[in-house]
Amino acid sequence: MGRSFVLASMPTTGRDTLSPRPINSLARLRAMLAPAPAAAAIVLGLGSSANAQAIPWSDEVSAPWNTQRIFEPSSLPKLDDPDTQEEVPPEDTPVKNRQQPGYEPVGIRYGSWMFNPALISGGFYDSNVFSSNTSKQSDVAAVIEPTLRAHTLWERHGMDLKLDTQQTLYSQHSSLNQTNASLKGSGWIDLAHDMQVLTSFQIAHLNEGVGTLSSPSNAIAPTPYNLLSGDVTLRKEFNRLTTSIGMRTDSYDYGSTRAQDGTVINQDARDGQIYSLHSRIDYAISSTLGWFAGAEGNERNIRGLPGATLDSQGYRALTGMTIGLSNLISGEFGFGYVQQTFVDPTIGTVEGPSYRARLTWRPTRLLDIHFNAEQLVTQTSETSATGVLANALQLGFDYELRRNVILSVSGGYEKDRFFGQLRNDRVITSDARVKYLINRFAAVSAYYRFTARSSDVATFSYDKHLVGMNVTAQF
Repeated sequence: MGRSFVLASMPTTGRDTLSPRPINSLARLRAMLAPAPAAAAIVLGLGSSANAQAIPWSDEVSAPWNTQRIFEPSSLPKLDDPDTQEEVPPEDTPVKNRQQPGYEPVGIRYGSWMFNPALISGGFYDSNVFSSNTSKQSDVAAVIEPTLRAHTLWERHGMDLKLDTQQTLYSQHSSLNQTNASLKGSGWIDLAHDMQVLTSFQIAHLNEGVGTLSSPSNAIAPTPYNLLSGDVTLRKEFNRLTTSIGMRTDSYDYGSTRAQDGTVINQDARDGQIYSLHSRIDYAISSTLGWFAGAEGNERNIRGLPGATLDSQGYRALTGMTIGLSNLISGEFGFGYVQQTFVDPTIGTVEGPSYRARLTWRPTRLLDIHFNAEQLVTQTSETSATGVLANALQLGFDYELRRNVILSVSGGYEKDRFFGQLRNDRVITSDARVKYLINRFAAVSAYYRFTARSSDVATFSYDKHLVGMNVTAQF
């Protein structure tokens, strides 16, 4: 579903490692560019923009950005002298994203900037393109996705930009064709050795796939929307204590889609802005154990339907522990409370205990096992305004068959409880993927995904199989 409806949704970001003493610029740069082993998410369904879950699992978080994702796992500090720290070898980085020598992209350096162009092309088969439980229709589609990443090599401060477009063309159902385009940027400014300003933005034209949680049930075309978002966070270290405070805004402008009978389905009711304030505190008890507390308050000004606005105000607060036992186990566990009060009295207040957990277990250097769990409040706009309390679990693993062959398998379960209508949904997903790195310039991946949504309202129940292959060329 669209990111506008996720209470704790943030851009793909991470954070710098904590440090009890000043570090030099080179050590700081290495820390910023190194992957954060505490992150534990698996990417699902790259072949289709349709995402049936209210809680999409994000890409692996890497330094220095997850102070802007206050409910994401944070890296534990390196309490030894940073000048004596050794560079992390590839075999001690996450299996899915590790850069083996000879397979890393070359890049094009221009002054203090590095550019990495890439082109992904492929296709997939979808057994139920309209996510229907009565009229299943299959089709094949071609996908082409050029991307360009540019990042700085400065000793202080930094900037990371990514421009990408994706076009999906169906063989028989041209109404499903879509084009996405996005420009994302992240940056950090070192005000001092222990204080940074972290920023991010996104400007995008995207499409919400048929069959997603908030897509109209009778739609035969994706729902286009424009997204403009930005975040500014101030992060300050006090020896073992790290604090951050920031603000974020997201603006959404939805277009129209079409129904099976050819009529236009206006989605202007979903236009609006979401404003949020967020803050987090981390305390390093040791190099293997930390405590955190995070909170986010939001104001959602969503147009809604006549007489049924989707405006709401709410907050989410979590506290818990961050663990990192060498390269064996890393993760974060948080518990707290969530509340979202909707102006529409038919929805009212959705509230209750909340939780979020991320855990990665590495029994060997060839295997990463992930566990994810989360609860949040979201909303949809169908034929009526509706609030949703979503709970999700996911278990998966990444296995390095060879240095250049990665196998990823995962399964997930989500339960969505609706407020404002009598409806409860259950979503089951499974995903299998194999990636073959030919050399540093090319890779091939094949994937299979199964999605099944079971709803008290039969119209929303469906299942589908997705099988595809991608070829990536990069430099």
